[in-house]
Amino acid sequence: MATNIVLAILVTSLATYLSRFLGVITSTKMKETSKIFKWFNCLAYSTLSALLARIIIFPVGALAQADYFIRFIVIFICLMVFLISKKNFVYPTVLSALLLALLNSSF
Repeated sequence: MATNIVLAILVTSLATYLSRFLGVITSTKMKETSKIFKWFNCLAYSTLSALLARIIIFPVGALAQADYFIRFIVIFICLMVFLISKKNFVYPTVLSALLLALLNSSF
């Protein structure tokens, strides 16, 4: 089960960063203040937040076996790590997989 959690986090991270990378490549001639740029930014964040909400509230597969309490503990800890690490996404992403595997196996 821990492998499935890590794999799910890696795949979603890859999808997120790939879309951002493609956005950087295609937006070289775009102004950051343009409406289309703001629209794509809103679209990316709304898609990511909807995906995260669905994963946390209505999980499917191996993550469904994790208790809500464990999921919220992991979210809270990873949010604190995100803020402490000056909004770095790598540390909380890796930590979330490790914490879910550790907490889910111990309870």
